[in-house]
Amino acid sequence: MAEQKENTPWFLWPFKALWDLLAFIVKATGRLIAAVIGLVIMIAGLVLTITVVGAVAGIPMMIFGFLLMVRGIF
Repeated sequence: MAEQKENTPWFLWPFKALWDLLAFIVKATGRLIAAVIGLVIMIAGLVLTITVVGAVAGIPMMIFGFLLMVRGIF
């Protein structure tokens, strides 16, 4: 059977790349460990966000941790 290639619009490429990275982490570590890692990253992001200066890095960390947890669960 021929493999069908996905065509992703250029403006959605960053989101697809992030989702593929999350899928790779889940494959490499397993679902439960990926969910735990996501929770730890979310907590670290929250701690950074509390220190107002660290909010620049903390908010994306919280988002990445949440996405990792969602990918690990589903």
